[in-house]
Amino acid sequence: MDILMVGGGLAGLAAALDLAGRGHRVAVVERKQYPFHKVCGEYISNEVLPYLRRLHADPAALTPAAISRFMLSSPGGRILTAKLDLGGFGVSRFVLDDFLYQLAVARGVTFHLKNTVTNVTYDPVTDQHHVTLADGRQLTARVVLGTYGKRANLDRQLQRPFFTKRSPYLGVKYHLRLPGFPRDLIALHNFADGYAGISAIEDDKLCFCYLTTRQNLKRHGTISAMEREVIAQNPRLREILESAEMLYSQPEVINEISFAPKQPVEQHVLMVGDAAGLITPLCGNGMAMALHGAALAARAAHDFLQAHTTRPAMETAYSRAWHAQFGARLRVGRAVQRLFGGPVLSELVVGSLRYWPSAVQALMRRTHGAAF
Repeated sequence: MDILMVGGGLAGLAAALDLAGRGHRVAVVERKQYPFHKVCGEYISNEVLPYLRRLHADPAALTPAAISRFMLSSPGGRILTAKLDLGGFGVSRFVLDDFLYQLAVARGVTFHLKNTVTNVTYDPVTDQHHVTLADGRQLTARVVLGTYGKRANLDRQLQRPFFTKRSPYLGVKYHLRLPGFPRDLIALHNFADGYAGISAIEDDKLCFCYLTTRQNLKRHGTISAMEREVIAQNPRLREILESAEMLYSQPEVINEISFAPKQPVEQHVLMVGDAAGLITPLCGNGMAMALHGAALAARAAHDFLQAHTTRPAMETAYSRAWHAQFGARLRVGRAVQRLFGGPVLSELVVGSLRYWPSAVQALMRRTHGAAF
């Protein structure tokens, strides 16, 4: 085959659609069966809409929520509000990923579902990758994209430095109903050692997702106890937790979320989306970055597969384009994360930014991109 995606999330599905549309033979390895839930804020900046429309994958068919306003609260409940310059839309990964998957199947992309990649090696003699699946099958591909998200065993095989370092963060997600919550609003609420986001998705549902530390969970023993004793100390969050109808019997949880710097190319594998670098959820732009990264990787891979460039040139071009597009965003995201590390600092920051709207707009611009 021409190209293989290791992972079938947003980045993998978008790159598969892009490259299949350019006439390449594409395969995707995904460990789950569509549709499935993922821990994700499920808000996407409108910067992605031109690209999705070029892929003939306009999300308007999914009736997403149109989001144009932003709210931020301190742990004590003090708030600031702002208008979102570009705006965005809310749609669940359960619906969006399945939508893109069905399009990819219809356009000839091969899927290896309920499977994982255990090893990837590059053979310089044949200029190809050899990929081993968990079921023992061997695949070959001229280009491999790492589109598997935040963390996978392949990171260990590739000896990526961040994988050996423990991360203190975990993420929790619910879908819920909360009558009266504005469907044009995304709200971020701080609490001790964490923050939660809530915004509308399709139908009359909301996505409620929060980031906290393993220490918070360890101290209180269970997620429900932690929510009651820590998260609900923010009155905005207490109202959500007490009033909402939870649509999951149990929340989706992911551990070991690392915001450490990564490299966009590892042992000739082009990393895309969270596998290349994860922006802090407080910035609300991870899904858009995954789609933009897919566009950059697809362009670079296409030029190589068409013999317009060499492999070293492809890797260099992609790495430079990735850093130019995302490097500053990730640095700003890590800085913003530190501003909200504790209750006292969070109160001071929100209290100050309430009277400095231009600073709020500047921070949002530095963590988001232009339409592409």
